[in-house]
Amino acid sequence: MRVLFISSTGGHLTEMMQLKKLFKKYDYYIVTEKTKSTLYLKDQYKKRVSYLVYGTKDHFFTYIFKLFYNIMKSIYLYFKIHPDYIITTGTHTAGPICYLGKIFGSKIIYIETFANMSTKTITGKFIYPIADLFVVQWESMLALYPEAKYGGWIF
Repeated sequence: MRVLFISSTGGHLTEMMQLKKLFKKYDYYIVTEKTKSTLYLKDQYKKRVSYLVYGTKDHFFTYIFKLFYNIMKSIYLYFKIHPDYIITTGTHTAGPICYLGKIFGSKIIYIETFANMSTKTITGKFIYPIADLFVVQWESMLALYPEAKYGGWIF
């Protein structure tokens, strides 16, 4: 079974890497944004890692171009990997590949960030309708995502 783990850099990646025990059980692949803090992944996981361009909505004009590039690269990566499952802790980096995966039959597992205990994230709102499994880390989030499963803290 092929599993794609995808997230943006920073806290979302830190949360996703809490799942690395699963890497041994599956034919896995990791996708994240390329920053100085993520270069170690290539050394550690070799050919099982790909990078998207780091972008932030704080720089809206360049973000649009980076987002477009990341969508194109996500299409390439999806068909290269063709995962049975896509597991993500968010954020915008994961959205396009999750929708593409849903169209082509991948199961989507979304883990809402630990950082939000009373409000929905933008990506959470975006992925919730298509997720096969939507996991929250705070019981209070079940009021916002009634079909979600409470999974407890990922840490």
